[in-house]
Amino acid sequence: MCSPSWRAVRRRIGRCTRSGVGGTSGKPRSRRGGASTARRHTTARSNHWRPRCGTSSTRRPAGARAGAWAGPNTGSKRRGTPRFAYTTGSFGLVEGDPKRLKLPRVGRVHCMEDIARRVGDAKVVRMSVSKRAGRWYASLTVERDTPTAPAAPRGGGVGVDLGVKALAALSDGTVVPNPRHMSGSLRRLAHAQRVLSRRREGSNRWWKARTRVQRIHARIADQRRDGLDKLTDRLTRTYTDIAIEDLNVAGMVKNHRLARAVADCGFAELRRQLVYKSMRTGARVHVINRWYPSSKTCSNCGTVKAKLSLNERTYHCDACGFRIDRDLNAAINIEKRIVAPSAEETLNARGGDVRHDRRKPAAQTPAKREPSSHNNGMRLGASLGNETVQTTTD
Repeated sequence: MCSPSWRAVRRRIGRCTRSGVGGTSGKPRSRRGGASTARRHTTARSNHWRPRCGTSSTRRPAGARAGAWAGPNTGSKRRGTPRFAYTTGSFGLVEGDPKRLKLPRVGRVHCMEDIARRVGDAKVVRMSVSKRAGRWYASLTVERDTPTAPAAPRGGGVGVDLGVKALAALSDGTVVPNPRHMSGSLRRLAHAQRVLSRRREGSNRWWKARTRVQRIHARIADQRRDGLDKLTDRLTRTYTDIAIEDLNVAGMVKNHRLARAVADCGFAELRRQLVYKSMRTGARVHVINRWYPSSKTCSNCGTVKAKLSLNERTYHCDACGFRIDRDLNAAINIEKRIVAPSAEETLNARGGDVRHDRRKPAAQTPAKREPSSHNNGMRLGASLGNETVQTTTD
């Protein structure tokens, strides 16, 4: 992924819009209603649709166009993302210049990254160019041989407890602080949005203010993604088994007091990166059932507390008197689920045990009572279709 500042790309899009040229190879494509069709429609209107003499009637027969055909409908120019792709033609890397790309009808453009080092000996089969927050990005699809199966790391197992105060607490005592990128840029973002609201929509100053707001959002997203990349890369390269909880993020963001802080953490993105990076390094990702009381369980004796409020940051066991940090205690309990997982149980819609024998006492109610997620909601425990992920239910 590279982010050049391409003026030539803008000129290329302008030429394609004016001349009706598009496609992946940069060649003119014949589509329904092209230039010749527009000429035919113009001729038909001049012969068959003429207003009556001495009247101002502008009635047209059914199906007639109001004007010349202006090209295919590519969506809203304001809401859409300008993008195009190349699959054929002369495109790709430039020999002798590792930071330059060759685009048909545009020429050679300079990029901000060493593309040749990232591509290596692979074959470039597709190049997609898109614009986001005022900057252009090129994404290369390469084809290379299947790598050999990597050897699993030798760091043992680790439990990861995700949270808002600390982004992640590991069972070995490591605490990853929450950078809170959104909170750090909230003042600048609010000022830019106020400036945008005072501009006349569609004016040049409105477009500049809108781009400024987009760049602030893009910077926050890039900072969050960079931090998660470094964290997941360290976990998958160090530990053999990684255990995380199956969090109901869609239910957590319904709390208007914590919605911004939860969304700023990026729990779903962290889970996604752990899954695909573990396939490259040979590590295994274990997903612990969300109803397992990791925070209420004592990591020393196994006693489960009936209630534990969020403001209690230090866990104190009433049975054995053990005192430990709340997040560290949860991470240790999550790691224990890797070593000795219990037998799987049948779970109903609320996560409680299903009773098959009515003569027995009522089954245990779930320890965590969070709102259920919708089908279209963001959920950290959604199925990702990866065989590396192992789910442990309790």
